[in-house]
Amino acid sequence: MLAVSSPNAIATADELLEAFADFLNIDVSAGDAANDTLNTYRRQVQYFVKWCDRNKIAPAEATKEDIKRYRHWLVNTRHLKPATVALKLSVVRRFYQAALERGLIAFNPALGVKPPREKRDPAERITYLEKPEVEQLLQTIGEDGSLKSLRDKSLLAIMAMEGPRTVELHRANIADVVKQGQNIGIRVEGKRNIRIVPLIPAIAQLLFDYLEARKEAGERLKASSPLFIAVGNRAGGQRISRRGIRLIVDRYLQQAALKHTPGRTISAHSLRHTAGTLALRSGAELRQVQDLLGHADPRTTCIYAHVADRWENNPALKLGIDLS
Repeated sequence: MLAVSSPNAIATADELLEAFADFLNIDVSAGDAANDTLNTYRRQVQYFVKWCDRNKIAPAEATKEDIKRYRHWLVNTRHLKPATVALKLSVVRRFYQAALERGLIAFNPALGVKPPREKRDPAERITYLEKPEVEQLLQTIGEDGSLKSLRDKSLLAIMAMEGPRTVELHRANIADVVKQGQNIGIRVEGKRNIRIVPLIPAIAQLLFDYLEARKEAGERLKASSPLFIAVGNRAGGQRISRRGIRLIVDRYLQQAALKHTPGRTISAHSLRHTAGTLALRSGAELRQVQDLLGHADPRTTCIYAHVADRWENNPALKLGIDLS
């Protein structure tokens, strides 16, 4: 149990960090936060504490003006994007809230310090592939029947057509492949929930071919075995990392000449955007796409609809002005 400082004592940085550690373990996501989330919180707090140390500020004595100075440094010296600054300030605010609840400080100096406004069009962040480009990407993967090509084909097809997050496929185990009647899906753990990503029959067959190849290679598949594994290197057979997935996607994007095109750069996360955008374009309802992608807020899914609507229903198309 953390001892509460006396009213006249100034809490040390270590005491504040200890209070924050308890907050992470007990309060974040009702005590069931992913390790990635917890590590992000820890890194961001350490980042702030180091800034305080460089500026000779005792964290327990920081004022609202100090937090504003920190924001100014993030924006004008570090040149961080508004979304990144917002994350860092959010964690600092929680850091002080944990200390306040433990009686270590008298007020939360980060309250009311807002991040800079995002000046970019939200839809500008949505980069995606068109349907022919998805086909082009998948055709780039070899058809040699090797474990690697079978893994890569099933992995990219799931990402581009079903839209799970990279971290969700990284975490998935063999036990997360579920069957409901004749339907096959993958149970994935997202940011705040667990859902089942339904697989169309052709993708389910790709996945089963990949798993069968693993068994033929001598692996004994267990419920706790990772669904996607590293192949052909020193980490072969181990759970593929998030970075490993991104490298696989980038390699095929490069081979298909889709990675960098004028006005657009495609990433692994772009495949998630691809699934959402193409689904809405093909006539899927907003609620269906929200469920597929695991969005907690339908407004997030609406961005995909806005991307498609902006071009297809541009009012200028109806003006009938001849420019020839």
